[in-house]
Order: sequence, then C-alpha cells, then structure tokens
Amino acid sequence: MLTDEVLAATWGGVLGEVWGGAPLLALPAGESTKSAAVLAQVWEFLAANRLDRRAVLWVFGGGVIGDLGGFAAATYLRGIDFVQVPTTLLAMVDSSVGGKTGINLAAGKNLAGAFHHPRVVHIFPELLRTLPPREFAAGAAEIIKYGLLGDAALFAQLEREPLTVASADLHTVLRRCCELKAAVVQADERETAAEGGRALLNLGHTFGHAIEQVAGYGSYLHGEAVAVGLGAAARLSQRLGALSAADVARVDAVVARHQLPGRLREPLALDALLAAMTRDKKNRDGGIRFVVLERLGAAATRSGVPVEEVAAVWRELGAV
Repeated sequence: MLTDEVLAATWGGVLGEVWGGAPLLALPAGESTKSAAVLAQVWEFLAANRLDRRAVLWVFGGGVIGDLGGFAAATYLRGIDFVQVPTTLLAMVDSSVGGKTGINLAAGKNLAGAFHHPRVVHIFPELLRTLPPREFAAGAAEIIKYGLLGDAALFAQLEREPLTVASADLHTVLRRCCELKAAVVQADERETAAEGGRALLNLGHTFGHAIEQVAGYGSYLHGEAVAVGLGAAARLSQRLGALSAADVARVDAVVARHQLPGRLREPLALDALLAAMTRDKKNRDGGIRFVVLERLGAAATRSGVPVEEVAAVWRELGAV
C-alpha cells in the first residue's frame, strides 16, 4: 500500500485493520513528492517486497499520491493493477477518475506520465471529515470547473449554496462530477480529439499549472491555482467576446464563496508565466491551446489566441 505520512498518522490503525500486515510505504505529503526521485523510491519498495505481475497496489491518498502511485503501477514490471481510495475532495471528483497518472518535472507539471486506469476507485465521503478546510476548498475548485464546462445547473447550485463537508447533497455532487468526467474520458480517452474532447477538463489549468510552476510547487494547492485559473479563463473568454462582465463576476463570486483565491496572492513575473504556458501538455503545433467558455456551462478549446490578450489577463490578476 502507498500513502503519505499525514494519512499514515491519522488512519494508520484503520489501514492496519483492513489490510493486515500488507507492506506500507508512507511518503512525505505535498506536491514535491510527485518527482522522479520519489517515483524511483516507490519502484524500489515494490521490488523489495517482491510484487509480481499479479500484484495489486492500493493507493490511499489525495491527488499527489494517486498520480504518483498510478504511474508507479503503470511502469513497474511494465504495468500492474492498482486500486485508488481517494482521501481528498479533489481526488474524489477529479484526479482518481480517468486514468491519467504522472509526476512533475522542473520544466512543468505532469510532463511525465502514462494513461493507466485503476482497477476500481472506492470513494468514501466520510474520509472528508478529517480533511483540513483549505484542502476541501481546493477540491471545490474542480467542482466549480465541472459546472462551468458542462453543467450550468451544478454551477447555479454552487452559486446558491457553497458546498461544505456537511452539505446534504455532497454524495450527489460527487457522483455528478464523476459522471461528467467519465463521459468526457470515454469519448476521448487519450486526449486525441482535434477540438474539445478530454482537453476540456483542463479548464483553468493552463493558467493554474503556470502559477504552480512559477510560484514553486507547494506554494499553491493545485485547486487554489486552478481557482485563479478559472477566473483567468473567464476573463480571457470575455476578451474573446463570449462572456459578459456579469458572467465573469459570477465566476469570481462562486470562487470567493468557496474560500478560494481569485487572483495571485503576490506578484509573479509575467514573462515566466507566459513561458510556462508554452510547455502545457494541451498545446499543438507550437502554439498554446486554451480552454475557454462559450457560456457558463459550456466550454471549447481555442488556438491562435493573441498573446497580448493573455498577458492582459495575467496583469489583471496581479502579474508584473
């Protein structure tokens, strides 16, 4: 089993009861764990415990442990099965579903990885009761994303009443997000569609990944960077003539009501942010491909966006 040190301290007794004496590797928590050095550590752990091709790696954790553990399973012995038990809101609604695994490189986020679906994903919302409020809010960013890109009713619901761990409809929201992602992934599993397709799931992420890289991995939680990215995507969509100022204000309001940042916490260098965007995985033929909003509840991919418009969005959000 693979987990992180915080979860091992919190849930170690339960893990021992459920999985008995199964070997367990607890890694440091945080985005910096998604690295080539830690991946090699996981490989050595699997080899030291003599796992063969019939083995199953159980991955108990959030998006970082899920991405890392999935990539380890995809590459150890050229591929073994793994099972995910996501422990964060973000992992439950997004990263545990869809089969994307990977690690970060110095050049950018998730640039090394593989498509490798878990055998099964077990989601237990009760695990969220011990999740720090900041982590819960970070997961809400991905839920807002799903409303914006494909479910206007879900977005309106989040406008009326921010999601909390005590929300009566939490189970329903979790299921709806998984359904939305599964439908997109099933139609375009390996993100090969010329337009739209799986790339739509990266709404806000081209901006968000740049923030994470330039600020230093760990300065922002992934969902926090995505939240800023959603506001950026809305502003870019307005500049391209698709959204109104009132629409952008609605996006900003939902982000703020879920205790998420709507702009950069401190200035970041514009040139560095633009350079980071050029290394985004969605890019085609050397150009940046953005996910923009046609309206609240519908998204599309767009290439050929003038860099001046992108720079203007960054400046509005605090870049220098």
